Amino acid sequence: MSGREQLGATTGGTGVLSQGARALYLAIIGENGRLPKDSEILCGDAARDELVGLGLLVPDTDEPDVLVAVDPRQLSESLSASWQRQALDLLTRASALSNELHDLTAAYHSPEQAGGTIEYVRGKVLINQRVQQIVAGAAEEILAAQPGGPRPSDALAGILERDLEALRLGITLRTIYHPSTRYHAPTREYVAAITQAGGRVRTLDEPYTRLIVIDRRIAVIPIAEDLNLAAFIHDQAVISYLISEVFERNWSHALDFDGARGVPQQVVSGMRQTIIDLMLEGVNHRVIARRLGISERTLARHLAEMRDEHNVESLFQLGYALARNSGTGEHPELYG
Repeated sequence: MSGREQLGATTGGTGVLSQGARALYLAIIGENGRLPKDSEILCGDAARDELVGLGLLVPDTDEPDVLVAVDPRQLSESLSASWQRQALDLLTRASALSNELHDLTAAYHSPEQAGGTIEYVRGKVLINQRVQQIVAGAAEEILAAQPGGPRPSDALAGILERDLEALRLGITLRTIYHPSTRYHAPTREYVAAITQAGGRVRTLDEPYTRLIVIDRRIAVIPIAEDLNLAAFIHDQAVISYLISEVFERNWSHALDFDGARGVPQQVVSGMRQTIIDLMLEGVNHRVIARRLGISERTLARHLAEMRDEHNVESLFQLGYALARNSGTGEHPELYG
């Protein structure tokens, strides 16, 4: 099919015409724009086929054995209009594709096709792709419990526009995060944008499981600790239980988070109590920071403020004071 009929590209720098084809076209122009097909200049030259395919070189109407160079401006105007029509048609088809295949997609991912009311997916890449599919298909509600500290900045940037679009469509969005996310600037910015658009976010300072529920019809839970195996649950009884006894129970214990820089005293106290417990166990600072999902700089700030509260100057003195208070059952920082 020639360039007149279909969008095409070559290996040339412009993506339309290679340098070899350009040179050959200029050579033909030097021969008054006409050359016999059996000319040495044309024989066995891939550039000739490229020019013919694009329409810059065509057989003479009166002498079919002679190839004639076509005016590039005239060809450009003709091809440009044709290709723009094709591009518009492709864009229209691409936009309609999801709706066109919606019923087939629903059938493919139905519980019956998935092998029952629970579908097991192995591998983080496949799990993430599957989650993205069902989240993109949400129509009413998205519930998410995301333990484990701040999410990567690039991940937050990738989901921000998706979540804002969901909120614009009237979809309810509620998310539970770990309190350490309050110290993570990219997460604060994401949460501020989401809450301003109508979403709700809270943080929970106690262990909770990872959970995603879409439209109360599909729930996703991890099966392996390394998150390499997940269960996609379609059973409505199980989903109702996960919502009422897991998500809603955790939500009721969590604190509202609107992305503000200030951290509630209750969150600070809980964070510091965990730091104290880990220090008394002999855990080093790097591991403590990693477990809490905070930076070592943030941990150092907490320790500095704790030294001020206990009126000590060194970590050794702080450790002694904490151990003494632990032995008497006193934790002043919990009630500050």
